Amino acid sequence: MKTLDKIKDRSATVGIIGLGYVGLPLAIEFGRAGFPVIGFDVDARKIDALDQGKSYIKHIPPGGIREIKNKGNFRATTDFSLLGEADCVIICVPTPINRYREPDLTYVLNSARAVASRLRKGQLIVLESTTYPGTTDEDMRSILEETGLKAGRDFHLAFSPEREDPNNKSFSTRTIPKIVGGYTQTCLKLANALYGSVIEKTVPVSSTRVAEAAKLLENIYRAVNIALVNELKVLFDRMDIDICEVIEAAKTKPFGFQAFYPGPGLGGHCIPIDPFYLTWKARAYDFHTRFIELAGEVNTSMPYYVVDRIVESLNKKGKSIVGSRVLILGLAYKKDIDDVRESPSFKLIELLKMKGAVVDYNDPFVPKTLKMRKYNFKMRSVPITAENLKRYDCSVIATDHSCYDYGFIAENSPLLVDTRNATREVKARYKKNIVKA
Repeated sequence: MKTLDKIKDRSATVGIIGLGYVGLPLAIEFGRAGFPVIGFDVDARKIDALDQGKSYIKHIPPGGIREIKNKGNFRATTDFSLLGEADCVIICVPTPINRYREPDLTYVLNSARAVASRLRKGQLIVLESTTYPGTTDEDMRSILEETGLKAGRDFHLAFSPEREDPNNKSFSTRTIPKIVGGYTQTCLKLANALYGSVIEKTVPVSSTRVAEAAKLLENIYRAVNIALVNELKVLFDRMDIDICEVIEAAKTKPFGFQAFYPGPGLGGHCIPIDPFYLTWKARAYDFHTRFIELAGEVNTSMPYYVVDRIVESLNKKGKSIVGSRVLILGLAYKKDIDDVRESPSFKLIELLKMKGAVVDYNDPFVPKTLKMRKYNFKMRSVPITAENLKRYDCSVIATDHSCYDYGFIAENSPLLVDTRNATREVKARYKKNIVKA
């Protein structure tokens, strides 16, 4: 039976490499739709949790995992030799940047090599990891074609960028439109049919490069606009103007304006990283991406601005940053999730410690810090109590979790630095304690 026929009758086995924030919800959707799914990951702890029907990601409830396991539609493994059983392979692995802001495609290329070792005729290979234009039809294709099989003739190749937004209550994997680009028209037809089986709306484009570029544009657009409001925040602070009040007023215009909000820096696996994939690729075309690089400079400077505000605010209370106790509220990169990837909170902790502060953190979703590429703080979340808050010279709202009682925090903090406008409802009552940053 041909791959397209197997997709249409949902007998095609779908292999998903990488069972994180992108791959796991995708596996659940395919399993629910009746496809047999094999999930691959190098982390044995994830496989053990899935075998027990447990979720290791806060916003993904275990019910979906148990549902597809009970249907017999899902198995998880660290054994990549089973890739040969999959009719369709979807790669959902990280694409970080190195210390020089250059792309690190190690995970993508290693995944491609693993697929190549089991590649067979008729298979569909799809990359979802965000990357620069040309990764799919140049880098990945060359690895896969080392087998002697040819893309578009013997096997099929496509790119479909992930668009996950953890804990978004309005959109889910199924309801977010899915861009699909194929190496050939046949490749596109198969990939579109596969995603069309589980996603409400697909958006076919003319090539893998267009699909890759579309994802970068989405995140560059956000990075540039966030940089704009971050820069205006610093300016308006000097002018004694509340940037958040300005944004709320401006967004009443029913056209021509979209609200973006400032913060202590960029977090997550997309916006702080993806723009630099295009910056790097542009060099091959003798092009300098000035907007992207300027936005990067502004956004990466924000933790330094916040720390300067902390130092200044402590000085006004007659305290030196050296030896001061500082509590960071929120380690996740955005509210109500447990995802700490690229979170600016880590940079705040690093900078404060370098200045001699004694730093702790609280995050109800992150009980302890784990070793990361850049940081290994070995810290544990401290409980928020009136007694604890009073022990710190300064508390800093870095992530505006909904479960925080900001009135309670403001009442019991000798100094509260708010980087998220989280205290807007209580600021009038505790104005003396609160500093915007």
